[in-house]
Amino acid sequence: MEVTAWERVEIARKLNRPKALDYINEIFDDFIELHGDRCFGDDKSIIGGIALLNGKAVTVIGEQKGKNVKENMNRNFGMPQPEGYRKSLRLMKQAEKFERPIITFIDTPGAYPGIGAEERGQGEAIAKNIMEMSRLKVPIICVVIGEGSSGGALAIGVGDKIVMLENSIYSILSPEGFASILYKDSSKAKQAAENMKITAKDLKKLNIIDDIIKEPTKMTKEDFENVAKSIKKYLIKNIEELQKLKKTELLNQRYKKFRNM
Repeated sequence: MEVTAWERVEIARKLNRPKALDYINEIFDDFIELHGDRCFGDDKSIIGGIALLNGKAVTVIGEQKGKNVKENMNRNFGMPQPEGYRKSLRLMKQAEKFERPIITFIDTPGAYPGIGAEERGQGEAIAKNIMEMSRLKVPIICVVIGEGSSGGALAIGVGDKIVMLENSIYSILSPEGFASILYKDSSKAKQAAENMKITAKDLKKLNIIDDIIKEPTKMTKEDFENVAKSIKKYLIKNIEELQKLKKTELLNQRYKKFRNM
């Protein structure tokens, strides 16, 4: 039976759905988390560091939600603040310096819209990340594992390859936000979800993403391990291919990819 767009939204938002750290710990070896933006503080809704993928060093960055209320409070419900984006950019520039490929895991309802975040330059931090990622001279692969909403997702979503898990979503904002703006009624979120084309299948058809990694609608521990294996296989294969390109080719391809969108 066909899973509707709204049903995918509900699956993507499930509390017990595997989060960035689950995938990082399953896919990579010797992950070392690095902290802080060297400017304001350490944002726990974005994690990042260095790890080994098939024996080779990579930089890994992910938006981290919690699996219960306490964890979500600690992780700000996966909504990054400017210092989170500045931390991720610091790690990406470090990756470029040492020629490490970059892998990002996207899972956020959006960037945090609080007064403090705005005061510290939320919009500028997102815009700068998008600009800088477009010209980093190392391969970048972005994996949408849950919700990929708004600039919160785009700030770590400019890559050579963008891949989505089958039940993840990727959109300019939440269906509720879309419905409240366009229909003046947030209760029409289900209708909005269908019209927004936010599922992996729709986005593949529109050439917004490159590939879809299959997953079941209800994930057991065994299913999670299989999905993680599929992601790992995808990362290894595509990083090897991207590393064969000259740096100018890599940047030109990335530029054309986003211009075509």
